[in-house]
Amino acid sequence: MNENEFWRWSAVELAQAIRSREVSSREVVESCLGRLDSVNPQLNAVVDSMAEEARASADAADKALSAGGSTGPLHGVPVTVKINVDFQGRPTTNGVVAYRSIIAMGDSPVVANLRRAGAIFIGRTNTPAFSMRWFTDNDAHGRTLNPWNAAITPGGSSGGAASAVAAGIGPIAHGNDQGGSIRYPAYACGVTGLRPSLGRVPAFNPSATSERSLVGQLTSVQGPLARHVSDLRLALRAMAARDWRDPWWTPAAQMDRNSGTRRAALFVEQPGIPADPAVVQALRQAAAWLADCGYEVEEAAPPRFVEAAQLWRALTMNDCRLHTQDAIEKFGDVAIRNAVRGMNDASPILDLAGFASALATRSTLLREWMSFFEQFELLLMPVSWERPFPIDLDQGGDSTMRRILDAQSPLLAPAILGLPALSVPTGLVDDVPMGVQLVSGRFCEEACLTAGEILEARASRTSPIDPR
Repeated sequence: MNENEFWRWSAVELAQAIRSREVSSREVVESCLGRLDSVNPQLNAVVDSMAEEARASADAADKALSAGGSTGPLHGVPVTVKINVDFQGRPTTNGVVAYRSIIAMGDSPVVANLRRAGAIFIGRTNTPAFSMRWFTDNDAHGRTLNPWNAAITPGGSSGGAASAVAAGIGPIAHGNDQGGSIRYPAYACGVTGLRPSLGRVPAFNPSATSERSLVGQLTSVQGPLARHVSDLRLALRAMAARDWRDPWWTPAAQMDRNSGTRRAALFVEQPGIPADPAVVQALRQAAAWLADCGYEVEEAAPPRFVEAAQLWRALTMNDCRLHTQDAIEKFGDVAIRNAVRGMNDASPILDLAGFASALATRSTLLREWMSFFEQFELLLMPVSWERPFPIDLDQGGDSTMRRILDAQSPLLAPAILGLPALSVPTGLVDDVPMGVQLVSGRFCEEACLTAGEILEARASRTSPIDPR
């Protein structure tokens, strides 16, 4: 392959080639930086380029390899990180103009783990203000576009990460997911995205002036986006290393309860919410692909699914009213203020007793889902009941926001329960990416990744793509 096209390679291929000294990290980084220079002006996916730092880090990585030093799993491989996690010496803006002056005095755990794994940071990616939309636009950095179609969202809040990976700006991007912020951008941009189990990847921002709210701690996780499922597995290995700063981090091994026939539940219908025929077709096609590879697939709904999705809305938005609403109204741009008001209007107001009861209900629902995963190794369901949304759909008023929240219920239910979930593309519909979601029990990411590789092998590969 032409040396100028290392940006097309997978992270697994690049790591092996760099380790065996077939190519240098500097060559790979230059290729990815060249791709960034070529496509990012159109996409605005990377909003903090780190070109000179990346070149210096690549040279250091090559020198260490020549000296026979030990190497991590991502030694010399280019990655991007989201601009809402601390990166020492750089601003943690979270898409907010007023936060441009927040300069991180240390790395967040996920950045530190990627650094120890040998990754080369080539840039930081965009997010909506306060990372609270399924669309990526803000007054601090501007709008990120979907490389497939500028009229549809790249997703959010890791829209910059997904757009960058889809367009070939690095093989791996860091993202985070509280209500679909990894899985939905992956879906919208036609790449893969893994939401790990709560506690799998450590998280903490040294720049934070107060502890994160309890609901945020229970729902938000750090994870990777990539064009290949195998790259997600590699990135997860690097990201999941221990960091004492996160009390939720759990030293759990990858679990695989498979003891013979693999069983998967297919969830294709939610009462009261219409599903786009393309979404249903993608699910049934994915189920057939799994069945062809030995899975026993049965149509079955997870327990109290609607209640779980509504629990996310109730807990998250009441938590937002208590902890974040004032900052959003004071520092947020018009779009985030409109979106949050719409989500508030679509969510119940809880008193203290109601909030405590809702938190307790989370344990009941999680127990029932864990029982479900004793019967089925895997849950195959939509990422969203609709195709990727038109850009800025959430600015359409309260009724539109209710439609969006209903459509996104497959993202919300696993998030409130802290379960692992994988968004994997299945192809294109009318030249727009389409995909499905795979969910499993706690710390069973491998079940999702194994099934995801089957789907990936059957689906036509569509990225990296030149922006359209």
